[in-house]
Amino acid sequence: MAHSDGPAGTDRRRFLGLAVGAAAAGAAATAGCASTAGPTPPADTGRSSAARPAPSATAAENALPGDPDWRITRPGSAEAIEGFADRVSMLPGEPFGLYVSTTVPGFRIRAYRMGWYGGTRARLVWHSDALPGTRQPDPEVDAATRQVRAGWRRTATVQTRGWPEGSYLLRLDAEDGSAQRYVPITVRSRAAAGRTVVVNAVTTWQAYNEWGGHNLYNGPTGGLATRSLQVTFDRPYRYADGAGLFLVYEAPLIALAERLGLPLAYTTTVDLARDAELLHGATAVLSLGHDEYWSPEQRAHVAAARDAGTNLAVLGANCCFRRVRYEPSALGPDRTVVCYKGAWQEDPGRRAGHPATNDFRAAPDADPESSLLGVIYDGYPVDAPYVVTEPGHWVFAGTGAKAGDSFAHLVGVEYDRVNTAFPTPRPIEVVAHSPVVCDGRRSFADTAYWTAPGGAGVFASGTMRWVEALDAQGPGGHGNHGMDGRTGDLVRRVTENVLTAFAAGPAARTHPAVDNVAAVYG
Repeated sequence: MAHSDGPAGTDRRRFLGLAVGAAAAGAAATAGCASTAGPTPPADTGRSSAARPAPSATAAENALPGDPDWRITRPGSAEAIEGFADRVSMLPGEPFGLYVSTTVPGFRIRAYRMGWYGGTRARLVWHSDALPGTRQPDPEVDAATRQVRAGWRRTATVQTRGWPEGSYLLRLDAEDGSAQRYVPITVRSRAAAGRTVVVNAVTTWQAYNEWGGHNLYNGPTGGLATRSLQVTFDRPYRYADGAGLFLVYEAPLIALAERLGLPLAYTTTVDLARDAELLHGATAVLSLGHDEYWSPEQRAHVAAARDAGTNLAVLGANCCFRRVRYEPSALGPDRTVVCYKGAWQEDPGRRAGHPATNDFRAAPDADPESSLLGVIYDGYPVDAPYVVTEPGHWVFAGTGAKAGDSFAHLVGVEYDRVNTAFPTPRPIEVVAHSPVVCDGRRSFADTAYWTAPGGAGVFASGTMRWVEALDAQGPGGHGNHGMDGRTGDLVRRVTENVLTAFAAGPAARTHPAVDNVAAVYG
């Protein structure tokens, strides 16, 4: 099904927004052990509360006590407190600016590193003294592009000395206890050699961000006519109490990977585009649950790493679908995400010689995502069982799955498939082939694995709910689309198998793909 930005596309975005809120609420059920922070440093400095292990020592980091108090329990009103950082990522020790607007007289900042920590999922790394609160001006909307920007004054400068690499949620706590909000940041890794690289899909988070009334899908009228043509990181995230799409599509996978003790590196989609050497020597790159918006530079750098033997795991669907360009904002480089989509001919950047900011598969610069991933996006919306068709495949080792076993609700809300009408690398194996009906059209969602000539293995889950399913427990219900513990067990074990194999080096050496497309599709 062609990806739509018409009325159905608008409904899709609102559905995903609702899913974000539901899953974030469901995440609050995780239990763990308590800990306390160390001495409180001054508000404009960062200080470790304890001695830190080497940044790559994932197991040692997660052996430290977690803090179950990281979750937001009192969000308060929409404008009670909110904020954003002037950098999506920084190296350990680098400072960043924090911009906060609040209706209360004072607030504090708490920095939580997200991981496993015995199931607690987070560790308090730093917290501030009390800071004065200020209500900042209303957002600015550019008349030409309908870009929304918070033109706020900097509230604080935060140092990150002693902060381990990883994905972080800063929590802004109103002093009177009336409101809390998150601000996500990434303390990125200096190098990735010998490590599995977790990529925070911040570009996609921003594409969906409706803070200020506009994103790349909707405006005040609820449709294309008033959507933004470009969006900026210079504003808070509206969804999930400020966490964007992180809690739904990324945090469960990070918890699992850190529980396994794998050597991990952390970065963002923006950093992958900027640095051609970032993935040098990496064992694997992980694209998480919803990673839709890529720049040509990011795609080229990931493809080069894959061709050099770095494994690639796509643990979601609709990956690498939209082509974007980064431009600076008033706060720094690469702070603006440009994506004109169907209006690409109106893009001044295109007229200046840049690639069209539309779908990768679309003219005039068509380059379907399947040539990178093996699978291609096929449609929205679906809610269907996941059907195992090759239970003897190594990814299903230890699951006990049998041919034809199905797992309710695991396929959704978007899905990918193998489709040789588009460029499809071979050999490729379809290991789960799940019938779906998308807007009245019958199709299939495919979990696929293929191996590249350079030795890399590429795994694609074929469903956007893969990372969400990692948290599925019990009989199923609210927060996980009805997925139950049996489904969660399957997805957790398959993910462990893939991550462990990919962390060992080029997967084609030990797990060469055996093409079965003809047997599956005829």
